[in-house]
Amino acid sequence: MSDARAERLTEYVSNVARERRWPNQKPKNAATLIIIDRRAKSPKVLMGKRHPGHKFMPSKFVFPGGRLESDDRKMPALGSLAPEIEAALIARTVRPSPSRGRALALTAIRETFEETGLMIGRPADPLPAAPSSDAWAPFFERGILPDLGAVHFVGRAITPPRRPKRFDTRFFAIDREAIALEVPGFVGPDKELVELAWVELDEARQLDLPAITVVMLEELERRTEGGFGHALPVPFYHERQKRFVRELLGAA
Repeated sequence: MSDARAERLTEYVSNVARERRWPNQKPKNAATLIIIDRRAKSPKVLMGKRHPGHKFMPSKFVFPGGRLESDDRKMPALGSLAPEIEAALIARTVRPSPSRGRALALTAIRETFEETGLMIGRPADPLPAAPSSDAWAPFFERGILPDLGAVHFVGRAITPPRRPKRFDTRFFAIDREAIALEVPGFVGPDKELVELAWVELDEARQLDLPAITVVMLEELERRTEGGFGHALPVPFYHERQKRFVRELLGAA
């Protein structure tokens, strides 16, 4: 990405109006999954519309995701993260932990299933012993394990201080072909996401999006234009003196 484009993105996210009236808190580890369909000339991404009754980002279009849970650390998986992803995930962390990076990728996969009913992974036979987690039980019931080898790392962002919720979010991506199964009944008027839509990137930018989602859509587009390889540096957005900076993780 050119310096001018990078500066435009940091200016955009810095200039978004934000209330900062809440007690400060440590950001919670979280992960998001962008499902991208690159089969056509114009890639499409899967966006979900949040329920209008939510206190946090009502009616916004988002990528599925959520907080890291302890059971995500114990979940077996097929394949492994690319070495470049592992290195970028431990960069700029207080206590570097490859196992936490792996767990965050699994968080993104689990949350995607819980919010959309889309199961990311591959059939496994035989299956390893199942953990006691109810959250991962549907995967074992269907003979599917998450496939970490299909995961890409697109970006990282930390919510500014004194906001009602703060997350240290890792934005992962997978190709649509990594969807092993779609289970109905997870999206609807009484669910966390009321609708799902496959939209081209230009169309996605016209939706009602959180600011960081706008930024990550552009980062995703630039990454696909660059070949979508694991060796590409990963952008890390965080505040410094009330202005966002864009730092590159894994850059030479």
